[in-house]
Amino acid sequence: MDFTRRAFVRTAVTAVVGSRRRAESAVRAAPAAPTIQTVLGPASPQTLGPTLMHEHLLVDFVGADRVGRHRYDANEVFTRVLPFLEQARALGLHTLVECTPAWLGRDPELLRRLARSSGIAIVTNTGYYGAADDKFVPPHARAESAEQLAARWIAEARDGIDRTGIRPGFMKIGVDAGPLSAIDAKLVRAAALTHAATGLRIHSHTGDGVAAVAQLDLLQSLDVPAGAFVWVHAQNEKDAAVHVAAARRGAWVEFDGVSDESLDEHAAMVLHMRTQGLLGRVLVSQDAGWFHVGEPNGGSFRPFTTMFERFLPMLRERGLSAAEKRQLMIDNPRQVLVPANP
Repeated sequence: MDFTRRAFVRTAVTAVVGSRRRAESAVRAAPAAPTIQTVLGPASPQTLGPTLMHEHLLVDFVGADRVGRHRYDANEVFTRVLPFLEQARALGLHTLVECTPAWLGRDPELLRRLARSSGIAIVTNTGYYGAADDKFVPPHARAESAEQLAARWIAEARDGIDRTGIRPGFMKIGVDAGPLSAIDAKLVRAAALTHAATGLRIHSHTGDGVAAVAQLDLLQSLDVPAGAFVWVHAQNEKDAAVHVAAARRGAWVEFDGVSDESLDEHAAMVLHMRTQGLLGRVLVSQDAGWFHVGEPNGGSFRPFTTMFERFLPMLRERGLSAAEKRQLMIDNPRQVLVPANP
């Protein structure tokens, strides 16, 4: 009887251990669930909610040679900005993509404070901004290769920004209008390398359609899919055919200057893309906020409310369905912010 009991116990233990090992092996073999990197850490895409894809909480236009956190009081900025986030949260905003790049006022720790206090998920970025005639490009970026720049951005994506542990959820670069300059092309190449290593998508401040097509062509030559590219400020290109062509290549076309003065223009662009069957490649935002370092009390701060109070109701009046509204504000942003498999 004892022998039988001992044999049973041994058999049961062996079965349990084997089952546990098989379960552990299955967990190791299973792909990790996709997440979106916010300043508070990884978040499930299912929690994204209505999203503003291109906004700014703080900017400093002094130039890469003088910018720094010594130029402002973070507590003052926090006090000024928080009520605007709370106001937008009350209207339904869940996620805000903060597009201020390094060397232009990016402050991940300030964003983390604001995210914790407002209840809004905030996403920050890596990358360098080459628009505005390269005023915001740091000196080392002029000398370093695309590979060296990409190594910097990849390190931020994997290890966090400036020892904060805060990881970027996308790349932000910028190029001027027209054909790409040498330095702008180098930034695009660095972004391509970073995308290949991290899956982060490339949000590029783009001067016009010529520059957008040039970037897409360069990325294609580097085997980067068009879906990795977000054409920021696409509304600056007035030829709607260029928007359509970029979207049909697979790029994301972002109309992000929604304001009280531009409602009709932006609505027409969104609805034109809808008639072309391309609403699934469109992003919208306000490019609002902007605590301006150097101006008293941060200058004139534009609220994040126009999207919810005026623009989305206007689109609804012009025929946009509830499902299409969800596509614009939740589904499309979710696709962009979940990294591609590197």
